[in-house]
Amino acid sequence: MILGTIGLVPFLTACADDCANSIVAQSHSPDGNHRAVLFQRDCGATTGFSTQISILARDEPLSGSGNAFVADDDHGAAATGGWGGPWAAMTWLTAERLQISYAAKSRIFAQDDRVSGVAISYRPVSR
Repeated sequence: MILGTIGLVPFLTACADDCANSIVAQSHSPDGNHRAVLFQRDCGATTGFSTQISILARDEPLSGSGNAFVADDDHGAAATGGWGGPWAAMTWLTAERLQISYAAKSRIFAQDDRVSGVAISYRPVSR
């Protein structure tokens, strides 16, 4: 039994999330109940930087990948921000509406219209 468990350790370790998040910008909703966090996610040398955005409760910690928006620069096609991933910006329109602007040629992996009760609109921008 112990040998079987020890034999699984390399496989479980290989499944661990080796990605790192670096916060680029964050903005609280006008009522202070939510926080939009724009971050760079780096998953190692074989992948490029991605730009991701999560909508979180005011004090909720950032973890994992973005729950609202995930994009990369499509192998250099999109304009990049100072953090290395494709350019993006966030603007609260109301306490329950967020607008995300992003580099028009970004390759989009996730673009949710609603997260945690916040409606999200998207605007591609030529840069």
